[in-house]
Amino acid sequence: MIALSAPLVEIHDIGPRFITKLKKLGIETVKDLLWHFPTRYEDFSQIYKIADLAPGQEATIQGVVKEIGGRRTWRRRLYLVETLISDESGSIRAVWFNQPYIKNILRPGRTANFSGKITITEDELYLSNPTYELLSEHSHHETKHTGRIVPVYPETKGLTSRGIRYLIKPILDTLQQLPEIIPQEILEKENLPLINKALRDVHFPKDIDDAVRAKKRFAFEDLFLLQLHNLLERLKLAQEKSVAIKIDIEEIKTLINRLPFKLTQSQKQSLWEILKDLEKNHPMNRLFQGDVGSGKTIIAAIAAVRTAHDGYQAAFMAPTEILARQHYNTLIKFFPNFEKGIVLLTSSESKIFYGHGLETDMKKTELKHIIAEGKINPVRNHVRAGAPEGPLGRTISNGVKIVIGTHALIQKNVRFGELALVIVDEQHRFGVDQRANLLKDKKIVPHFLSMSATPIPRTLSLTLFGDLDLSLITELPKNRKPIITKVAAPGNREKAYAFIRGQIKKGRQAFVICPRIEIANTNNHELPMNVTNIREISGKLAQIREARAVKEEYEKLSKKIFPDLRVAMLHGKMKPKEKEHVMKEFAERKSDILVATSVVEVGVDIPNATIMMIEGAERFGLAQLYQFRGRVGRGEHQSFCFLFTDSSAKTTRRRLKSIVEAKNGFELAEKDLQIRGPGEFLGEAQTGIPDLAMKALQNPELVKTARQTAYELLKKDRFLKNCPLLRERLNQFKKDIHLE
Repeated sequence: MIALSAPLVEIHDIGPRFITKLKKLGIETVKDLLWHFPTRYEDFSQIYKIADLAPGQEATIQGVVKEIGGRRTWRRRLYLVETLISDESGSIRAVWFNQPYIKNILRPGRTANFSGKITITEDELYLSNPTYELLSEHSHHETKHTGRIVPVYPETKGLTSRGIRYLIKPILDTLQQLPEIIPQEILEKENLPLINKALRDVHFPKDIDDAVRAKKRFAFEDLFLLQLHNLLERLKLAQEKSVAIKIDIEEIKTLINRLPFKLTQSQKQSLWEILKDLEKNHPMNRLFQGDVGSGKTIIAAIAAVRTAHDGYQAAFMAPTEILARQHYNTLIKFFPNFEKGIVLLTSSESKIFYGHGLETDMKKTELKHIIAEGKINPVRNHVRAGAPEGPLGRTISNGVKIVIGTHALIQKNVRFGELALVIVDEQHRFGVDQRANLLKDKKIVPHFLSMSATPIPRTLSLTLFGDLDLSLITELPKNRKPIITKVAAPGNREKAYAFIRGQIKKGRQAFVICPRIEIANTNNHELPMNVTNIREISGKLAQIREARAVKEEYEKLSKKIFPDLRVAMLHGKMKPKEKEHVMKEFAERKSDILVATSVVEVGVDIPNATIMMIEGAERFGLAQLYQFRGRVGRGEHQSFCFLFTDSSAKTTRRRLKSIVEAKNGFELAEKDLQIRGPGEFLGEAQTGIPDLAMKALQNPELVKTARQTAYELLKKDRFLKNCPLLRERLNQFKKDIHLE
């Protein structure tokens, strides 16, 4: 008997030629192969008499090969194999192109099934390129390719669905019985098949209903495991102790009233939800979503200041140094009198701001000691260049309460003395273990707030981030000028260039985003020799192609279109330090135009950038285009977004028009999910969630059912003591989809 874990190289009937092809699909074990599910099915289950066939019909016939021959066509480009097939009702011809080996298989006198499309020419019916399957007169074995519901799989060059069926069928016949992980009562309630039946039915169903139920079972299983994980994380976190931060209404009102702008209703609602969570003595676990530029940072900053005023520390982590610096500048700009210490700690900077325009640079070792103590040792203050006059020479001893940096803050050599709140920008996953690491040997777990500018439809949020509570900002700040957005044809490119030049002469700046490149156009020899993983290969190929596209666009713009302007470029193949330098130069207005790929974080706030020009706009998702557009329109000047496309397709025009009309990112994300599906929307490589579950995310009812079922099971059996196989599978599932 064959085990799921068995490597395919150990399976006797699978030769090296197949192994190589399967690896291209990411298939290396028996489990990988059997979980390579069909994308669709062809119904060839009914066998027709030849006399009953009609033009255009998809049909299966069973007949005897009467004659067969092969010849080259008159242009000698195609090799034609033609056979005459007969049954008791009549005869029909079948034709194959460029498959000369068929002559040696379908010899006269052999009985076979033939499935395909019935075509007519010169009043004669024939089968065009049909699937065939030889039959034995002495046995009635189950067919794989004809006379049944036939599965069609994701394929690769040199490995067709027929080949995949050929490999799967004997493995299914000799596979050891799999243990059932889902409790029997759940399967019965949801009308789902047992695992062994489901596995056979998903590949070789007796009818379409069996195939649908099998696929539903596997989709439900993955969603069920995901929801179990989410709910268990919630339960686990609810048992942890955290610091309760008091809500000081008068202080909050004062902080808000001192801001140079009014908060939107969404901002106020989100702030209240966050403050109410901070008031509890178990850790907050909240996802804070809103469009680019919707004002998430200031809400998180108010929460950090309130935490500090209650005597505790807040850590503010960003994915890049430039974004960390941006958050630091935001806090000292809007809270200029904050005297409890705001620290910026990155690989290139280490400084403290302590109110009234005063800040000092400090060695990292000393700064880390101060963070660990929660207090600043007496130091002589230095005035930041351009800062207002302050009490020079005074010494201070109040604690360092807000620490801003990159994810280096969770490294072993950084310790916090009184940490109570962790804010993470654009990093959804931040587990209990990582939070505990921030506190090392302390027994409390900090509150956690994750900020994201990627609008995610509610069904997806409930599934992917179901362990997090959700706060949404659904409106942009008041008095923000709408971004003028145009869908542009290639013929208008010169006008766009002239417009960009005019804006830059006025002192503005522009982004140019290069299109996402299709991976299939890249040669494998461009890859490093040590890259073997299929997902890693895809990522590397995308980086190579997009870097090349950026370089080409940079050369064109800097040498031909704007030789008199300062053009910079940014792409994924550059080193982190190079990216930081390019973005810093752009933020400081040392370059006029930034040419960038889609994969590089360009979320830094640059109010002076007023133009977003996107090439190949049809290749991006709607939500992604919306985010790009949100990079401009952050300042007082009118901003513009040009969506260039070579496509004249109506669907493309309709999609891009929805960008122009969208009221907010969440509305657009819903449309994007409907159009592209969750696999494209989220990127399977990022989530690791199996294809079938990804597609099931478009089924809100199944998501809801999986969540309710998980809830009811844990209510009865919180630690899954009565379901050891399910518990074991859940642990493996968490590793497989990067939830550990």
